[in-house]
Amino acid sequence: MSDESPRARRLADRIKVIVAEMLERRIKDPRLGFVTVTDAWVTNDLREATIFYTVLGTDLERSESADALESAKGVLRSEVGKQTGVRYTPSLTFVADAVPENARHIEELLAKAREADAKKSQQAQGKAYAGDADPYRVAPDDEVASDGPTT
Repeated sequence: MSDESPRARRLADRIKVIVAEMLERRIKDPRLGFVTVTDAWVTNDLREATIFYTVLGTDLERSESADALESAKGVLRSEVGKQTGVRYTPSLTFVADAVPENARHIEELLAKAREADAKKSQQAQGKAYAGDADPYRVAPDDEVASDGPTT
């Protein structure tokens, strides 16, 4: 969020660290896969926190990890309250981060573009330009001088 206050940004950064540490050390849900907390946003009134995460694995593992995060939300929120000391502990919302899928799609598009470039380059092998190779060629100095009046 571009318009968030510095206090909200600091709290978001702290929440990100707390949740990541809790998921790594204290939450023992077997449904929880390889979860990485990628970012956290807090509203300016510090009442709601959105935590973005990615899960390495299949669609089933992602779904089970989302369920595990939802069930651990209360424990995570109480720990956030203890460690941050804010008057009102923000409610937590978990959102699967789409960055890995977007990156994969961009990589696929770049691979297609490289393949198309290689194909065009291969087709251009041995071909010649229809006109001069450099259509903006400048005439030699002696031709330029002879075109105008001499003094």
